[in-house]
Amino acid sequence: MPPAPSDESLLAGLAVGDAAACTAFVRRFQRRVYGLALGLVGDQGAAEDIAQEAFVRAWRYAQAYDTRRGSVTTWLLAITRNLAIDDLRTRRPQLADPERILALQPQPTGPSIDDTVITSRTIAALGNTLRCMPDEQRRALLLAAFYGYTAKEISETEGVPLGTAKTRIRMAMLKLRADRSGAAGAL
Repeated sequence: MPPAPSDESLLAGLAVGDAAACTAFVRRFQRRVYGLALGLVGDQGAAEDIAQEAFVRAWRYAQAYDTRRGSVTTWLLAITRNLAIDDLRTRRPQLADPERILALQPQPTGPSIDDTVITSRTIAALGNTLRCMPDEQRRALLLAAFYGYTAKEISETEGVPLGTAKTRIRMAMLKLRADRSGAAGAL
């Protein structure tokens, strides 16, 4: 039994369109490429699309591969990772302006006029508290509460250290809690 061809020779075969090399290349790397894509995006359909595009790009750019910059595996998985990150960016909801979120007020559904007044006062107090917060705290709180961002994602989005993002969220929550206690006493 002849020894298995190296990754580099399979990639060279891919570059010149050798069908056997192409098949062997895909079979050798398909599990790792798909597994990485699935681990990053968490969606089977998207992972399949990413894996397919990674192999298409490997075929397209096979001649540009440089052994001095890393192994074939590293090169191919970097392509996959970049495609997965691009996919995540396109699927992430666009951020709404915090002022637009504050302007949204739910329609009262309770039968009691007293409940409606209390709800309106609570919403107004919440809006006032949010408007009085520093912009960075309000933004961090809204990203966490309305968009489900983690502190790490907020730190990356805002370009601040993780500890700063956590502090902004915590300070905003403490202000909400303090104002809620004051508003409850006024009712």
